[in-house]
Amino acid sequence: MPQAQIIDGKAVAAALREQLKGEVDDLIAHGVTPGLATVLVGEDPASQVYVRMKEKACDKLGIASHGIRPADDIEEPELIAQIEALNADPAIHGILVQLPLPKHLNTQRVLRHVSPEKDVDGFHPLNLGRLLSAKSWDELPRFIPCTPAGAIRLIDSTGVEIEGKEAVVVGRSLIVGKPVALLLLARHATVTLCHSRTSDLAEITRRADILVAAVGVPRLVTAEMVKPGAVVIDVGVNRLDDGLVGDVDFDAVCEVASHITPVPGGVGPMTITMLLANTVRSAQAQLAR
Repeated sequence: MPQAQIIDGKAVAAALREQLKGEVDDLIAHGVTPGLATVLVGEDPASQVYVRMKEKACDKLGIASHGIRPADDIEEPELIAQIEALNADPAIHGILVQLPLPKHLNTQRVLRHVSPEKDVDGFHPLNLGRLLSAKSWDELPRFIPCTPAGAIRLIDSTGVEIEGKEAVVVGRSLIVGKPVALLLLARHATVTLCHSRTSDLAEITRRADILVAAVGVPRLVTAEMVKPGAVVIDVGVNRLDDGLVGDVDFDAVCEVASHITPVPGGVGPMTITMLLANTVRSAQAQLAR
C-alpha cells in the first residue's frame, strides 16, 4: 500500500476563502457589508488568541469585525442584554460567543439567547434540532457547526464518494462527534458513533471506509485500527512535549490509509473558514429578504 495522500487543509481553506472574498465583494457592491460580532468575556489568553485569528481572517475578506469585550465579572443578565442588542443590530450577521465562559455564567443559557438567524457557530438548539431532523444534505440548516462542516469539505476534496460508505466517528461531543456523524448520515453514509466506553474499538474502526477521530486522546488511532485505503480525518489537537499531535498516530497510519489529514494543518484551518462562510451566508440571506 503506497503512503497516504496528505489532505492539505490550508490549501482547501485558502481556495474557499478566495471564493468567499468574491462573494463578500458582491455583497458590498449591493450595499451589505457582512458583519461578525465576537463576544469575548474576560481575558483568557488562549481565547484572546483565537478571537484575534478570527478577526484577522475577517479583515482579509472584507467582513466587518465587531469585538465585544465584557469584563470577566459581568453578570449574566447584562451579558444576555448585550447579545440581544447584537441580535437586533442589522449590521451584525453573525454572533460568536467565545468559549469557555467564566464559571459563574451558564454557558447553555447564554448561547440560547443568540438568535438562530445569527448563530454562525451552529450550536443554538434550534439549529442543532434542524441538523438532527435533516434527512438529506438539502434539508440541513443554514448554519452547521464549523469544525464538522470543515471535516466534510476535506473528505470531499479527496474525490472519495461519501454515499454508501461505512463511516466511523470516534468521539461523541456536541462540538464535533455528534454533528459530524449527522452530516455523514445526511450524505447517506452508514455511520457508527464510538466513544470512551465502546468495547473493542479497533474491531469497529477497521470497518471504516471513512474514519473521523475526535476524542482528544493523543495518537489513540494506530495503524492496526485502520482499514487499508481508508480516508482518515484527524480532528484531535493535543499538546505534548514534542509539539502538537492529533488523535491519530500519523506516521504509522500514513502507511495504511489512502488519505489523511495532518495535525496541525488539516482540519484546523477549515474551522475559521467555515465560520466566515456561515457569516457570508447570513448576509446573503439578509440581502435576499
